[in-house]
Amino acid sequence: MIKWKEEYKIGVEQIDKQHQKLFEIANEAYELLKNDFCYDKFDRIIEILTQLRDYAIYHFKSEEEYMLSINYKGYPAQKEAHDSFVDKLNAVKLDTIDENQNQYILELLDFIINWISNHILGSDKLIVSQK
Repeated sequence: MIKWKEEYKIGVEQIDKQHQKLFEIANEAYELLKNDFCYDKFDRIIEILTQLRDYAIYHFKSEEEYMLSINYKGYPAQKEAHDSFVDKLNAVKLDTIDENQNQYILELLDFIINWISNHILGSDKLIVSQK
């Protein structure tokens, strides 16, 4: 389980709430991974993947609008990182998911956890330090 902690707050309420939603989606993936009674997880993985992509697009747009509104100098790098995140989700080959479903969920969780550690705790924290 991936738990939201106070250290993940960047200090912008709207963005913090959106980050919490990303944690919820990650936890859906974690719960699916731990569900030993569900043999074929493919459809649910696709739902989670789609939800993650769609929510990330929504969140990134909102976060980017905020950065532009405060003339954040780091905006270009953030935009590039956001686009890369979405591109990675769009590039997923569905047949690789079906081959080893639990392994794919682990890779997805690793991707999300790395994003949280590197992007939210790193790049996003810098947004408010410029204000």
